[in-house]
Amino acid sequence: MTTTPLSLQDLRRRIDAQAKAEPSWRFWGLYVHIWKPEPLQAAYQLAKANNGAPGVDGVTVEAIEASGLEVFLEPIRHELATRPYRPRRLRHQAIPKEGGTGGRVLAMPTIRERVVQGAVKLSLAPIFEAAFQPGASGYRPQRSAHAAVLRVAEAMVQYKPRVIDVALHAYVDHIRHHLLWAQVAQRVHAPDVLPVRKLMLHASGQKGVAQGGVLSP
Repeated sequence: MTTTPLSLQDLRRRIDAQAKAEPSWRFWGLYVHIWKPEPLQAAYQLAKANNGAPGVDGVTVEAIEASGLEVFLEPIRHELATRPYRPRRLRHQAIPKEGGTGGRVLAMPTIRERVVQGAVKLSLAPIFEAAFQPGASGYRPQRSAHAAVLRVAEAMVQYKPRVIDVALHAYVDHIRHHLLWAQVAQRVHAPDVLPVRKLMLHASGQKGVAQGGVLSP
């Protein structure tokens, strides 16, 4: 099981508590927490545990650890700290959907970009996690499909047999960036965090969110 360092856990707990206590609070000063060694190391361990395929540069976890993790992370930390960071392009891979009807395209970032995205997510996720409804399960930590099924079973026992099934066609492919940023800016007042996040988003095109990245969900 992968755990984040204690100092990072403390930061995330404080963000979570603040977000729940003050739903209109806008967070600031988050950027420094992205390029510290602790979040970058934690983000790398999460990327490693996910065991994803390499990006366009072909760099693998095995190659990184053969050269030394610090050798890999220090240039990333330096680029983020001094602001010349630019994400590399995505590697696209088409995969079929279950049932054989159509397919979808995964856009896979390099491990370098997964580390940066993971570090950003570690700071931002607790802010927005606090706003979810209790019954929401998708893409949330410590939630599973099994828990969602159990919730449905409990509702059926309470004589709530109706199910509303809604699907938006190719939703993530058509998310409009300016609307997304307007929502994010309601909770995050961080001119230094949002430009980095925008660079990651624009790497996938002028609209939509690339499926396959750490920050995509």
